[in-house]
Amino acid sequence: MKELVPVLVGLPLGAAFLVAILAHVRGGARLTGALATLAVAANLALGIGLWAAAAGQDQPGAKSAVWTVWAGRWDGQTELDQATGQQRTRPIGIQLVWDGLSRFMVIVVSFVAFAVIVFSGAYMRRFTTVWLFHTLFLLMTGAMIGVVLAGDLFNLYVFIEVAAMASYGLVAFGTEREELEAAFKYLVLGVVASSFILVGIAILYSLTGQLNMARVAAALGELGTSPAVLLAAGCLLGGLALKAAMVPFHSWLPDAHPSAPAPISAMLSGLLIKTVGVYAIARLVFGVLGVHAVYANVLIALGVSSMVVGMLLALGQWDLKRLLAYSSISQAGYMILALGVAASLLPHNRALAGLCAFGALFHLFNHAAFKSLLFLCSGSIEQATGTRQLREMGGLVRRMPVTGWCCRIGALSIAGVPPFNGFFSKIIIIVALALAGRVVLCGIAAAVAVGTLLMYVKVQRYALDGQPGPRVAAARESHWAMGAGMAILAAVCLLAGVALSVGPLKEHLLGPAGEALLGGAKLASGVAMGGGQ
Repeated sequence: MKELVPVLVGLPLGAAFLVAILAHVRGGARLTGALATLAVAANLALGIGLWAAAAGQDQPGAKSAVWTVWAGRWDGQTELDQATGQQRTRPIGIQLVWDGLSRFMVIVVSFVAFAVIVFSGAYMRRFTTVWLFHTLFLLMTGAMIGVVLAGDLFNLYVFIEVAAMASYGLVAFGTEREELEAAFKYLVLGVVASSFILVGIAILYSLTGQLNMARVAAALGELGTSPAVLLAAGCLLGGLALKAAMVPFHSWLPDAHPSAPAPISAMLSGLLIKTVGVYAIARLVFGVLGVHAVYANVLIALGVSSMVVGMLLALGQWDLKRLLAYSSISQAGYMILALGVAASLLPHNRALAGLCAFGALFHLFNHAAFKSLLFLCSGSIEQATGTRQLREMGGLVRRMPVTGWCCRIGALSIAGVPPFNGFFSKIIIIVALALAGRVVLCGIAAAVAVGTLLMYVKVQRYALDGQPGPRVAAARESHWAMGAGMAILAAVCLLAGVALSVGPLKEHLLGPAGEALLGGAKLASGVAMGGGQ
């Protein structure tokens, strides 16, 4: 089965080019949506199949299965494998790693992308050149999967750039003044972030002579935290923090996300800042740079500032999509904070570090579901009413029952109200902080949770309940396909809290992801030589 891992990247990327070709065949433009949906659905099915196959090889109480695949493989030099003491031929090619963390992220990306592409089938009809949307959407989806599978720093950078370039075009898709201005700002800051990432990789390559993550990690273990290593780490973490829109690097996000079409806002907030930001930071800190107090403190500072500033800015917003955008900054702060505390605890308290990492990954999954759902709901509302202003709405749950109730489920989920999924991941993070003795951080996390509840009480009060405004009087429920996309994510918000907290999904999905994250370079022993199962 592991030979199919590259298909997870190749299928959406190949489908993107097929869509572009089909759009220029007579009558083919009408089929691009079906082709894009089929490609995303097939990728989701393949991801689930590969996850199930790998989970079947997991050994309870031992490390989870790790598969390595070399795309374009050919034999390189022969050298001594330190793990086994035997001579092995080092393969050369693009290395893809299917471990607990990457398979968790592939499921998250593929599932949300499927719900969004179902929604977009009806939503995007009001735009021209819809085939271009499908092409860019597939490119971004395939690149995000490439980011989470990449086993070397250079291809990690390449996939980040492909995803970024696709997202620049999608933010500007409406080609109005607001969209073009937001896309330009996003492009400029994105190029700055990419430059820092590339400089960081170049410094690590000059220090170690390696690009493979496991080999770089091994070399850095011998170099320690020299000034050059710290400079490389600063470039990488700074660039990725800008990609993730962490405070104070967040200025591009509140413009880009509201300006983009609703399906792209869902992908940007629900997935892109998680894969090219939060995931990449976690993978590099725990698996490449090595856990160190300096990196842990940086993550904690980024997490706290993002949580607090994002929450305060969201509370003052009356534009629904801008409120959701600032809220994304705040919620991503929870993940980064939990990862930072996990890094600080890992050397001496692995069990508690594991709880923090579990909470961070659990919240990443939950945020991908409820924030994507809320952006889809905002798109449905804007299309029906012609406004994003909360003061001009009201009574939508009666006029648009499917959209209204899905929005209510998403709002209750992100606000952390039990039994919705957001409650479980937030309480795990808060409890983990308390057990770690981080009383101040625990208090901040709890206070931000209260602030988040208040901002989404406002959303429900002004958008869903109350008396309908003039713009809402003629509103009607959206197309059934849009309702289906929202309903898929709403079901996850209702069920994922319990399903991922206990039982087989925790054991075979979140558990191996946390193990792979905390195991870092040790888990990848043999991966650099093409080992693994």
